[in-house]
Amino acid sequence: MNIFLWVLQGLLALHTAIGAAWKFNNSEQAVPSLNAIPHGVWMGMSVVELLCAVGLVVPAFYKPLAFLAPYGAILIAAEMLAFCAIHLASGDNNMGPMVYWIIVAAICAFIAYGRFVLSPFS
Repeated sequence: MNIFLWVLQGLLALHTAIGAAWKFNNSEQAVPSLNAIPHGVWMGMSVVELLCAVGLVVPAFYKPLAFLAPYGAILIAAEMLAFCAIHLASGDNNMGPMVYWIIVAAICAFIAYGRFVLSPFS
């Protein structure tokens, strides 16, 4: 289970870092249903995403910071669920982005559960 969680954490960290870089290069206008997010918040989310990505992999190098991995996953899941809420509030009927965000949130929840319960860092 530990190896599987490490693989998921690495993939989620890569996914999140790429998403943060995408946010730096694209405005919130790129996703029409997310227009309600102010530009400063959009940029701040990029920084938080980069910190979460680092938090997901730092336990591989420094065990005392192992608590960062599940909390980073929880923050990413919260962001994905916030995107879902904003998308629903926008009235957009395209469910494609919501399915993607819910899948990412579920993976994040599994990582957090795995690191808190199934295979905590020792």
